[in-house]
Amino acid sequence: MYLELSQPVDCLCDFTYDFYWQHGGERLSPSGIIPHQKGTSYTYEDLVSCLKKGEDVHIRGNAGKRLGSSLGVDLKFFGGTGKPLRAGSIIVDGDIDTRMGISMVSGAIYVKGNVKQPMGNVIEVESDRPGYRMYRSITGILQDGLNEALLPPNVLKGDELSIMDGIIRDTIAARLDADKKVTVEGDAGMSTGILMKRGFVHVEGDTGMNTGVLQRGGVIITNNAGEFAGAYMKGGTLIIGGKARGYVGAEMKGGRIFYKGEAMLPAASVDGDDIRMLVRLLGISQVEAMMFRKFVRGE
Repeated sequence: MYLELSQPVDCLCDFTYDFYWQHGGERLSPSGIIPHQKGTSYTYEDLVSCLKKGEDVHIRGNAGKRLGSSLGVDLKFFGGTGKPLRAGSIIVDGDIDTRMGISMVSGAIYVKGNVKQPMGNVIEVESDRPGYRMYRSITGILQDGLNEALLPPNVLKGDELSIMDGIIRDTIAARLDADKKVTVEGDAGMSTGILMKRGFVHVEGDTGMNTGVLQRGGVIITNNAGEFAGAYMKGGTLIIGGKARGYVGAEMKGGRIFYKGEAMLPAASVDGDDIRMLVRLLGISQVEAMMFRKFVRGE
């Protein structure tokens, strides 16, 4: 499928249609005709359907924000399984605005121009298409493996991905369901570990808002976190080593949060197993580990 644009358009190839369940079509309709097309009349849904069939979408011109959001997710809201599916590639002959590939789990994005930060759940690999930069999903690499080489300074060694390029990314390890590890040297953006089921994410710097939102399993560690850390959490462990902004654990349903400050639910005491875990994972003393509070729904 080929689409030529005279101006950038947001939410192209967006499997969520700009989070349709939140706005009910007020911001974007799947059946809506994409504006600023040249010579075609494709809808937003046409692009997503093409990618779901494993076919490629070629975009001539600049793309707007949130290109390829949740690329490769068979979303339950639209009658899907909620699991990853094999998706085609997005090929852009131009620049791309912020949050490319948020919550992306499969497929690839090729870019001839520049990509603005923050990016999404993507990392650059050695391109098999001359003249284009190639991006793969972090979650997809950890769950399905990697045929291409990562570009330095990032490294994939065994079951651990080390991200050291300093790029700010949203939704790192979104929907991860594998016993793999991601380490980020520096900061991350919003929604780190969203909908994560298994795995281990350690952001050695700070994370933005919604860290661990809707987390279902696995472990997320961050230094400082933004608002709504652990919101709507259903399982797993979230450890905040430093400070967090408001509403920690808002509407939390399950899982556990270790944090020295206050949260939206009562605190429980850390026990011996908790202390040993914090010492091991954070490299701190037992005395410092005892300063943490544990927040668990129902305790």
